[in-house]
Amino acid sequence: MTETAPTVEAPEPLAGTERLFTLDPAVVHLNHGSFGAVPVPVQQLQRRLYEEQEADPDGFFADLPGRVAAARARLADALGTRPELLALVPNVTDAIAVALANVPLAAGDQVLVTDHGYGTVTEAVRRRAEELGAELRTVRLPLDLPDGDAVREAVLAEVTDRTALAVLDGITSPTARRIATSDLLRELRGRGVTTVVDAAHEPGMLAGPVPEEADFWFGNLHKWAFAPRATGVLVVRPEWTGKIRPLILSWEDHQGYPAAVEWRGTLDYTPWLAAPAGIDLLDGLGPGLVRDHNERLAGYGAAVVAERVGLAALPSSAGLSMRALRLPPGVAETLPQAQELMAQMWRRYAVRTVARPWEGGGVLRLCGQLYNRAPEYRVLADGLAELLG
Repeated sequence: MTETAPTVEAPEPLAGTERLFTLDPAVVHLNHGSFGAVPVPVQQLQRRLYEEQEADPDGFFADLPGRVAAARARLADALGTRPELLALVPNVTDAIAVALANVPLAAGDQVLVTDHGYGTVTEAVRRRAEELGAELRTVRLPLDLPDGDAVREAVLAEVTDRTALAVLDGITSPTARRIATSDLLRELRGRGVTTVVDAAHEPGMLAGPVPEEADFWFGNLHKWAFAPRATGVLVVRPEWTGKIRPLILSWEDHQGYPAAVEWRGTLDYTPWLAAPAGIDLLDGLGPGLVRDHNERLAGYGAAVVAERVGLAALPSSAGLSMRALRLPPGVAETLPQAQELMAQMWRRYAVRTVARPWEGGGVLRLCGQLYNRAPEYRVLADGLAELLG
């Protein structure tokens, strides 16, 4: 394949970010969206918290409820919601379990998901539907479907008078698309559908507040909000707070939501206590600058790969720090094939990225974060060209 210059320019690195992470420079890290990367100041704070815990475990745990509540308040403010509506959780997998355990479903009800949903979340929904005798209905969204109204209408077209619950992505993990917009959530609410939003990638990536239209909304902070793993949040509408029963009964159960959901005995709470430092760091850098940089960088990377390898870039949503491209037919069409492609990229080129199976050919996802540089996307593109050529 002929090498060409990309049609978009890469943004300049943001000042002061050169030594912000401790990532191995010998590795091309283009998969921030999976596990994130914790900045040095947040790592240092979590380390101090852990040392404090080990110096006096009894005192640390005695003070913990108040300190978790303070962290919760800071995070709620950053996300544009109220502390009494937000519970800290380890990740979105916990959050979907809480939501599914508390949403009333009956035999014959319909539950909507899309074929762009995250695998474990969709599987949790499927299992819950089977347990209760509900029908799982999958909305098919073609990869080339334009954003906005086309996506909204495709979802609404599958709603029936038996639709009780819709579990939708804020930003899809494999295809980097926005689905659960406020407009769509408002329409579903108007039709009496309970909505659950998997917003795993939204905190830190998008500027807007938690949508008030969602009944349940949950996101991870370790991806784009610079929190340690494992830190997630669950936000519910006010009418749900008195109905939530935690998955695990513990000493804080008598306090109700959110404390009852948060308390897990001897869980490591240091990531939650350090999470506000990630928000503070993002604020100090300038959230708008970071988001603009990451969006432009991801767009640049997608253009480099598309033009070098001859792949089609999938429709992208404005403001996102991830892009997805369609792989050729026969490539990464199954999970083992996708895993092998990722393994080859790692073993031969030291590149970390994500491929996922899709009908007719897989999907490649890449990310842009402060630590990424323009030449890294050329490494990815050249490696793919060699593997697929």
